[in-house]
Amino acid sequence: MNNPTDPRLGFYSLTVPQASPAELNSIMVRLMLLARRYVMAFVLIHGASFGANCWDELIPHLSAEALAVDLPGRGTRAEVDLGTVTLADCADAVREDVEAKDLRDVVLVGHSFAGVTIPRVLDLIPDRIRHVVLVSAVVPADGSRVLDQIDPGVRGLVEQSIADGVYHQTREGAAAMLCNDMDEATAASTLNRLADDSAALLSEAVNLSGYGRVIPRTYVHLTRDQCYVEELQQRSIALLRPDVIDLDTGHMAMISAPEELAAVLNAIHG
Repeated sequence: MNNPTDPRLGFYSLTVPQASPAELNSIMVRLMLLARRYVMAFVLIHGASFGANCWDELIPHLSAEALAVDLPGRGTRAEVDLGTVTLADCADAVREDVEAKDLRDVVLVGHSFAGVTIPRVLDLIPDRIRHVVLVSAVVPADGSRVLDQIDPGVRGLVEQSIADGVYHQTREGAAAMLCNDMDEATAASTLNRLADDSAALLSEAVNLSGYGRVIPRTYVHLTRDQCYVEELQQRSIALLRPDVIDLDTGHMAMISAPEELAAVLNAIHG
């Protein structure tokens, strides 16, 4: 106790212990880590024939922390045998990465084939998901196969690309489906990231029960998509009944128009 009759205060004043610089730094670090734990983050799930690096152009334009997940058999999980991968394995990989970082209030973003992974993720960690964003996402009828929801012209190319349980897209086929809105350099960069995928995922029956959860969702409709074409996007939209936002891009919007897609995601993030 100090200066008990200080006229400027009119009551007892106390001497507050002073923290050392090291103690203050430790306190600030703990507060920052605690705050970061509860900041809404983006979790990005890639589609077929790609890994987490397909989001490289987008991430710098996002307004919050972003976690890009590698599904089993590619990127950081390349040691997994593609012939053994199931949709449940894909959802487990997302759950594992989200829980490892203890992310909450997540904006879960899924591109293309991730439309059948996301409902399984919602069943695994519903309390961690704030909003779901589906970017030209494949959503076939519950219990059907992804192959059933592919345009007949594209389906032929897909089936020709399957051998020994592995789906391998050729650069020529991928260029036609994925790069119609790209210049030559951007297309080359995209095609350089092609990865083999599990053929079994295309023929496994999908489980959409997670979409029955009351979690807000938005569908980003890509108006120049030559892979998941207009009719099929509209079928997915009809099944999900989400909010819909149009982007005038091809299938790989995160590469061909990263700033435009980021603006949509940042607006949802708030």
